[in-house]
Amino acid sequence: MIKAILLDMYGVIIKQTGDDFVPYIHRTHPELTAEQIQSPWFRANAGEVTSLDIWRELGFTEDPEELEKEYLDTLELNDNVLDFLRSAQGKYKLALISNDSSGWSRYVREKFQLNQYFDAISISGDIGIKKPDERIFRMTLEKLDVPASDCLYVDDRVKNLKATGLLGMHAVQLNSRGEEYAGTSFATFRELTQALEEGRLETSEATGLRPNVTMPSFH
Repeated sequence: MIKAILLDMYGVIIKQTGDDFVPYIHRTHPELTAEQIQSPWFRANAGEVTSLDIWRELGFTEDPEELEKEYLDTLELNDNVLDFLRSAQGKYKLALISNDSSGWSRYVREKFQLNQYFDAISISGDIGIKKPDERIFRMTLEKLDVPASDCLYVDDRVKNLKATGLLGMHAVQLNSRGEEYAGTSFATFRELTQALEEGRLETSEATGLRPNVTMPSFH
């Protein structure tokens, strides 16, 4: 029985997948390569530098807090995600697991008033561990006090879904980036909500788990 739902942020709760950041920077700094742009961004997501350091390292001279706010204000909630969270709250424990810098995640969660929905929040920039490292998932399960086999994990990236599937979670894709996934995939939160209400995600076959695998203990 599914007792907890764990969700990714970008490409799931937030409509944008994160792929928009490089072209956003190219609007003012076209000379930078994708690798140069991603380097400070990825290090901020790992907690090695702050989110404000991203803008400084990319050569911006304006106030980094204003630059950060200007970019983050382009982000939008995914369609029907608030309806999904409100409906799920109380029926399931809810958790957020996101590869993000501490500053960006905090701003987005406060702007959209998301903290109220979650029983556990694991941000890579806060703890220095990024998905698909199994430790970030294990830490979240411990916070929830729910075994992996009773958890549904929702992400848009196949590598993260595979990692949670191997840990014993029910893993389903919200396909916002068009990645091919061998398990269960949904295009919208309405489809996901309907599947939950109909009990179609309770079986290992529905979510791509392998029932003969011995799952590790989390306690």
